[in-house]
Amino acid sequence: MVSASASVKRVLVSICFLLPLSVQAQAWPDRPIRLIVPFSAGGSNDLTARVVAEKVSSALGQPIIVENRVGAGGSIGADAVAKSAPDGYTLLQASGSTHGGNSAVYPSLPYDPLRDFSPISMLVRTPFILAVHPSVPANNVRELVALARAAPGKLNYASFGSGSSSHLVGELFKGMAGVDIVHVPFKGSAPAVIATVSGQTQVIFDVINTSGPHIKAGRLKGLAVGTTSRSSVLPEAPTVAESGIPGFEATVFFGWLAPAGTPRAVIDRLNREVVRALALPDVREKLAGMGNEIVGNTPEQFSQQITAEVAQWQKLVRERGLKFD
Repeated sequence: MVSASASVKRVLVSICFLLPLSVQAQAWPDRPIRLIVPFSAGGSNDLTARVVAEKVSSALGQPIIVENRVGAGGSIGADAVAKSAPDGYTLLQASGSTHGGNSAVYPSLPYDPLRDFSPISMLVRTPFILAVHPSVPANNVRELVALARAAPGKLNYASFGSGSSSHLVGELFKGMAGVDIVHVPFKGSAPAVIATVSGQTQVIFDVINTSGPHIKAGRLKGLAVGTTSRSSVLPEAPTVAESGIPGFEATVFFGWLAPAGTPRAVIDRLNREVVRALALPDVREKLAGMGNEIVGNTPEQFSQQITAEVAQWQKLVRERGLKFD
């Protein structure tokens, strides 16, 4: 028979073990937070992160320090967060590459995009746009498809690199349209866009915020956007789906994640502050001006989106037998 004093002792021990976790959750945050952006400073991922981080930092009363840790399509930065302490002080600005395409491109990805993270919220979605050099005799998707089918392998398209998001989107288009367009990889978005603007390459699948100015200036022809509805940045451009390829959708998302095991109270607080920041008029104006569609959803909704992205690109790579350098 267990004595009353022994029972009390066990209860007290249990409380002692639980107390540090409770106190930690209540005290968070009591020091600066790191937000790792796994891509270069000045890019759309980085700029989006900084706009939102500034507002969330003010709400939390602690600095959010943006740290750019680049390499391997964002995998180096994502892996660093996956292996960080789940205490709410290290976060990731994830993308459709780190939590989508990379799982299909890298056979030995050092982290699991589904199991190693706790989603907080998707920030924005940015549409890809199908654009061509002005010399290409096609003014819409149907004409481009007809041109490609008439001369298989004659047209080429630029991408940000082998296995990049623009490469995968290009292969998605080729598969759904039934065309043969030659892939020409470059080392990043800027050289790919420059090559297409100069006529070195003829077609590009680029995010709208970098190609948009070239389209408005007449240096590129924007044929269609990859979202399911037209973009407010280029409302005159139809969607690829309404242009003869039903079901086509190609966007890139940015969102915040924490390491798996981060206390739910911390995740919920971050989610509230992120969603609140995304609703502010000045934040919406800045993000929309970059070509973004603002989201701000729940951790569960964001988790479902990541799961869908991973499945989509793994299926594409498998079905098309893609290999990456």
